[in-house]
Amino acid sequence: MQITWLLLLPLVTRAASQPTNDTLLWGAYRPNLYFGLRPRIPQSLMTGLMWFGTQDYQSIGKTRHACDQGDNLDSYTWTEYDTREGGVQILKDSYNNVKITTEFLKVAGGDHGGSWAARIKGEPITQGKLSRISTIFYFGLEGIGGLEMETDENENGVKGEIRLAGSTPQLGDFTIRVLDGANNHAITAGPHAEDFQERIGRTHFVGRPIKNGDIWQASQQILKSILDRARLIIAPYQDPTVGAPDPSFILQLPDDVYTGSNLFGVQKTFDGPFQFDVLFDSESVKQKLTSSTLDQGIPALVEAYDQRFRDVLPYPSDYPAEKRDTLNAFSKAVTSNLVGGVGYFYGTSIVDRKFSYEWDEEEDAVTSDDGDASQKGAKLTDPKALLTATPSRSFFPRGFYWDEGFHLLHIGQWDNDFSLEILKDWIGLIDDDGWVGREQILGEEARSKVPTEFQTQVPNYANPPTLTMAVTAFIERVKAASVLRAPSDQELGIDLGMGGSQIPLSSPKQLPAGVESRYVNDPELALSFLKGIYKPLKRHYDWFRRTQRGQIKQYSREARSRTEGYRWRGRSEHHVLTSGMDDYPRGPPHAGELHLDLISWMAFFSRTMRDIAAFVGEKEDEATFVAVEKAILDNIEDLHWNEEEKMYCDLGVNDEDESYHVCNRGYLSLFPFLLELLPPSSPHLGHILDLLRDPEHLWSPYGIRSLSASHPEFGKGENYWKGPIWVQMNYLALRALHKASATYASQEGPYQAKAKDIYQQLRKNVVDNVVKEYERTGYVWEQYDPITGEGKRSHPFTGWTSLTALSK
Repeated sequence: MQITWLLLLPLVTRAASQPTNDTLLWGAYRPNLYFGLRPRIPQSLMTGLMWFGTQDYQSIGKTRHACDQGDNLDSYTWTEYDTREGGVQILKDSYNNVKITTEFLKVAGGDHGGSWAARIKGEPITQGKLSRISTIFYFGLEGIGGLEMETDENENGVKGEIRLAGSTPQLGDFTIRVLDGANNHAITAGPHAEDFQERIGRTHFVGRPIKNGDIWQASQQILKSILDRARLIIAPYQDPTVGAPDPSFILQLPDDVYTGSNLFGVQKTFDGPFQFDVLFDSESVKQKLTSSTLDQGIPALVEAYDQRFRDVLPYPSDYPAEKRDTLNAFSKAVTSNLVGGVGYFYGTSIVDRKFSYEWDEEEDAVTSDDGDASQKGAKLTDPKALLTATPSRSFFPRGFYWDEGFHLLHIGQWDNDFSLEILKDWIGLIDDDGWVGREQILGEEARSKVPTEFQTQVPNYANPPTLTMAVTAFIERVKAASVLRAPSDQELGIDLGMGGSQIPLSSPKQLPAGVESRYVNDPELALSFLKGIYKPLKRHYDWFRRTQRGQIKQYSREARSRTEGYRWRGRSEHHVLTSGMDDYPRGPPHAGELHLDLISWMAFFSRTMRDIAAFVGEKEDEATFVAVEKAILDNIEDLHWNEEEKMYCDLGVNDEDESYHVCNRGYLSLFPFLLELLPPSSPHLGHILDLLRDPEHLWSPYGIRSLSASHPEFGKGENYWKGPIWVQMNYLALRALHKASATYASQEGPYQAKAKDIYQQLRKNVVDNVVKEYERTGYVWEQYDPITGEGKRSHPFTGWTSLTALSK
């Protein structure tokens, strides 16, 4: 049986004739915007698209710029997005009766990351209905360098192209041109049109000086310039008998550029369908861009993307042929949106090195500057940079540790080397103590989307170490490729028979090709990368073992290891945010409680460190990790299995200081199974499969529920992790079921057939429901209702929900 989830699939070579682009400098790295481009440079050029309708004066108050669920767009989705080539995005805005298509094309070459071109197209959603759109494309430069408008200024606007020129140390010299399409139509008729003839049909502009760090507020500055001018121009038309001019004549940029401007906005207003191009030419690239570059390049990009998708992620052979087009379109879109949702962030964080709840205070001293009273309270850190995927462009446009490991599993199957770029940045955030913040809220723009009470990070708070899954997946890809090359074990420096490691769930039939897989194909590159991340990752592992350790002997608990118990720090009375499962039922807070999910993660982390140590030749460390992993696995059985309930549980401490099991059937109960920690000989596997498949508890027609339907708290309170279905947890279950069915195939007994049956049913339930809701609503969602299957909460949520994407 072959698993059909995207991120567990073999990589297949792309078409040999397809050229590729090796630059990752530029991208849609402002995922919080509907369309925003920038390079991976801390302070540099940033661009963005804004639009509003001119059918009335109220629509400018609903200007589209930053992704916002309150905008109520029908949908916005990348239909194709290749990190090295560019992509195509479709945005449907029924309020303004416009479907906007953004096309982005990279052109490699030169010494500064290449050139790029963007095309913005619009057409009415409903033909015959008014569609009058005003677009603004802006360019803002921060840091060292300059940007100026070369086109001659005219107080009534410009006919023809707008041209800007700039230079920075990293980008070198460059020019930007904004060109109209051939078939655009301006709004020429309307109340008082005769008063505005000199401005009608022209491109309008503005230039303003903005201080470093404030370019992210460009939309506010640009709209202010429009409204300031509008108040002056509309003054003579206040008499009701005279009436106001058409909004398109009034809501225009002022056509002026202030001295020292580093923010420029270019406005075009259209009646009906429209098109314009934005061309960024790096002076070091010999080939200069034209509109023909896009005419030819975008169709070629789409064709190449479709071919590569068919090669790498082919349609599952056991799915109905009549669903092929629907599922392929869905899978391409969610893959494109995950990759197109990768952002580059730079800025300070807020950290409080002294905060703790009372049940954490005894073990709070984890930093090297504990004696410094000046460290007390929330402080700004030095600025840092991070390339990261984002869970939701509208609601969570920043980096989340808990989410990122799942993101990288998916991205790594599509573009291994790009996933390593992201992983390297995350590993680079690990500080000298071994800590990395749960949320990476870097800079004022990121903080503007986060409630104040959630902005501060605390250095004794952890999060599930999901980055380890990305490391393990990378090692598996290298191992699978090595099988095809059939080198010696000594050549790779690894033991391909690593007993007990997470095994590849499928094997590629061909070596992966192209720049996406250089680190898979070249053992020396793979070894160099893993050596580079080994020490900080080990420091991170040691931090977990030191700061999240729990108490065993204090409460007369019987276990083979007296040290391997773990407790999440930073919980409150009703939430354990650090676990990732915020409001999942737990026992009362106590310094002596032990958490099943955390000890399971630590077993997985130990196994990952064992594998990477073996790869890089750290034999003594490898032996240590083997011993720690065994001790943890022993203690999961000794401490957390409840024989009466036939399930794994947390441990709490009662008022008499006695240890007891805290058992709440749900995702938590499954963790040793979900992380593939149970050996084939486990006597508990049958009970876990029964719990998973029981409709009175976790099973539903739409996926596995987070909490048993029979639990007294099911669907109560905040109801975040008290029943709703989460796709990433269902993915873990499917991966574990696939492994279980494969493992038990050669053994007598019920588990192989049971695991295979549950796997097939669960896979169908999850995929069919997520795709159904996508077609119904235009979005993938953060979670799904455990009773109806309806999408709930944040959308689009193309982070770990993208794991639904299928292939063979």
